[in-house]
Amino acid sequence: MRILKSKWLLPVIAALLALFAVYLIFFRATRIAYVDSAKLLTGYNAMVAARSEFEAKKKVWESNIDSLTNDVRNAIGTYEKTAALGTEKEKQLSKELIGTKQKQLQDYQNAIRQNAAQEEQRLSQSVLTTVNAFLSRFGKTHGYKMILVAANGNIAYADPALDITDKVVEQLNKEYAVPVKK
Repeated sequence: MRILKSKWLLPVIAALLALFAVYLIFFRATRIAYVDSAKLLTGYNAMVAARSEFEAKKKVWESNIDSLTNDVRNAIGTYEKTAALGTEKEKQLSKELIGTKQKQLQDYQNAIRQNAAQEEQRLSQSVLTTVNAFLSRFGKTHGYKMILVAANGNIAYADPALDITDKVVEQLNKEYAVPVKK
């Protein structure tokens, strides 16, 4: 009977140790974290620079719109003066000038709306591509199995200890200051 117990004891212990090893490898070692996308993008210097670049372009566009709007106002003012004293031909030319200026303004505004959206997308996409590549490298380097992105409150609850946003922003900004060689 004693021999029977020892025959079964060793395989049972070995099986328990194997199960414990599997647990350590697959379950206990799993590291999951998240980053707050809003905090990340407001803290990442490349995104700040991209937004500044976009805002500078936006100011130029707005200035051009203001100039065209003033041209329309001036044409209307000229028409009003001409309407009182001018000939029919002068009145007609003034109306045509107003129409032309208004069309230029509308065309420019439409083009700017479309270009602004494309430019903002282009600048943001470049930064987001860099961030995604960085998160992939960061996760592999630090042994994370998963890094979630909390965008607009999409994670209902997560332990604040899992938030690695500050570490990621710090590392991203270091790489932004000194670009990574590939």
